[in-house]
Amino acid sequence: MDGATHLAITALINIILSISSILFCWSILSNIRIDKWIQTKKPFQIRVLMLLLSIIFGHQLATFFIDYLDWTRMITELFV
Repeated sequence: MDGATHLAITALINIILSISSILFCWSILSNIRIDKWIQTKKPFQIRVLMLLLSIIFGHQLATFFIDYLDWTRMITELFV
């Protein structure tokens, strides 16, 4: 496999991991009743807050998995 193909596959895996992590965090945060903790009469603001928190937490989760995949790929180079 040449370098461009390897780079494209890695980018695709990173995109899929990032989007799935954000969706996973959104599904978890949607089950938490944040509106009981925050006193506001605008539910739109709570949804925006949940969206931003999902993006932040999902990005952190995806970064962990992407780093973990890179580290395991580096370890295989040790035994070549």
